Amino acid sequence: MHALALQVAAESSSQVSDIARTFGVNWPHLGAQIVSFGIMCAVLYALAYKPILRILEARRQQIAGGLANAAQIKSELDRIDASRVEILKNADAEGQRLIHEARDAAARIHAEAEQQAIAAAEQIVARARESSEREHARRLAELRREIGRLVVHTTASVTGKILTADDQRRLSEETARQLS
Repeated sequence: MHALALQVAAESSSQVSDIARTFGVNWPHLGAQIVSFGIMCAVLYALAYKPILRILEARRQQIAGGLANAAQIKSELDRIDASRVEILKNADAEGQRLIHEARDAAARIHAEAEQQAIAAAEQIVARARESSEREHARRLAELRREIGRLVVHTTASVTGKILTADDQRRLSEETARQLS
């Protein structure tokens, strides 16, 4: 069995060397190229691939940080929006309260102005009454004097005598008493 395996191995290696000779493979050059390719891969890995991986990792971290910041900003915006809504509600309530207070104050001022107008009108009416009463009293006194003068004049004409000042006064007082 070993012989068969050796024979298969010998045939395989002879086939590989036939193919390699056909394509012009030079084993020492192929080994050197494999070693130089390995060195080049190691240098590229160390000098190019690792920095690119670090840059990509930094970018991933920046993106993750940006997403975290975006989530934080969104939550902050939601909080600010809720605060804004609360402030608007409070401002609306305060505005409604101020409007209600202004209406109440306007009603009080209106009532006070109405009371003042009524009081002023009552004062005007009272002054007018007083003035009317004074005018009435003045006219009445004037009428009494005139009637007294007429009585004195009529009496003097009827009696035909000239009345003295005492007579005139007495007649005027009698006439005034009778008119009252």
